Amino acid sequence: MSYKNLTFAVAGLGVAILCGCNSENPATVSTASAAAPPVTSAPAAVAPATYYETSGVLVVENQVDIQTQRDGILAEILVDTGTRVQKGQLLARIDDRQLQSDREAADAKIRSIEADLKTWEADAKVLQSDYERDLEMFKAQLITEKQLDHSRYKMIGSGFQLERERQNVRNARAILQSLDFEIEKTRITAPFAGVVARRYVRSGQKVAVNDRLFWVTATEPVSVQFTLPGSFQGKIAKAQEIQVMSPLAPKESHLARVRVVSPVVDPASGTIEVQAELVNNSDQMMPGSSALVRVAKPK
Repeated sequence: MSYKNLTFAVAGLGVAILCGCNSENPATVSTASAAAPPVTSAPAAVAPATYYETSGVLVVENQVDIQTQRDGILAEILVDTGTRVQKGQLLARIDDRQLQSDREAADAKIRSIEADLKTWEADAKVLQSDYERDLEMFKAQLITEKQLDHSRYKMIGSGFQLERERQNVRNARAILQSLDFEIEKTRITAPFAGVVARRYVRSGQKVAVNDRLFWVTATEPVSVQFTLPGSFQGKIAKAQEIQVMSPLAPKESHLARVRVVSPVVDPASGTIEVQAELVNNSDQMMPGSSALVRVAKPK
C-alpha cells in the first residue's frame, strides 16, 4: 500500500468514528432541546376586608366622685375599694350627734307650740260664743253698743293670736325639716349600683363641703366609644351590630349594638363619634380599658 492510500484510509476511519459518536445517544439531544421552561405560580389574589377596624374605649354611663355636702368628722366608713354596692347603700357616716340634739329640741318646740295653739283655739271658741251671746243681749237692749263692740274686738284679736300660733307651728316644722335634711347629708349613700373604684378618706378625718370621699362607678351596661371616618356618615344606624374584642382576649368577639351616632362630622379629624352597647357583659370588658372594634364597611 502506498503512503497516499494509507492517508485516505486513516481519514475514512476518523469520519466513521465521529459519525458513530453523534448517533450513539440521540434521545439525550432531543430531550434537552425539547425541555419545557420552568413554571412559576402567580400569587393568589387577597380578597379585600369587608370590615373597618378601629380602637375604642369601654365606658359606662354612671361614674361619679361622691363629695360631702356638709362639714364634719367621719364617724364611720363602711366600704372600701372594690366593694360592690347597691343604690342607696350606706357608704360612710359623718358625726351627727349635735344635729340629733338640735332636732330633738326642735321637735319639743313644735309640741309646745301645738299645745299653745290648741289653747288659743279653745279661747277663740269661747270668745266667739261670748260675742254671739252679747249680740243677742244687745238686740234685747240688755247691754250697750260699747259692750258689744268690746266683745267683738276681743273675738277678732283672738283670731289674730290664733293665726300667729299657726304660723309659729309652720315655722317650727320647717326648722325640723331643715334639720332632717342636714342629718340626711351626714349619711353618705351610693347614688347607683356599682363598685367603689377609689376611697379618698379614712375614719376620723375632718371633711369640708365638696371634699371627695369615694369614686363609684357602675359596672353595667358597658358601652364602647369610638370614631369612624366621615364616609360612614349616614351609613351606620342605631341598633346596627358590631364586633368588639378585648386586648386581654383578642380572639373572643363580643356583640354590641350601636346606640348613639354623632349627627355631625368633626371638622378637625374628619370623623364621627359612635357609641355601642355590649349585649352581654364580660369580666374581660372592664370600663376604662381599650377595645378593638370591627364595623362592616358600607356597600
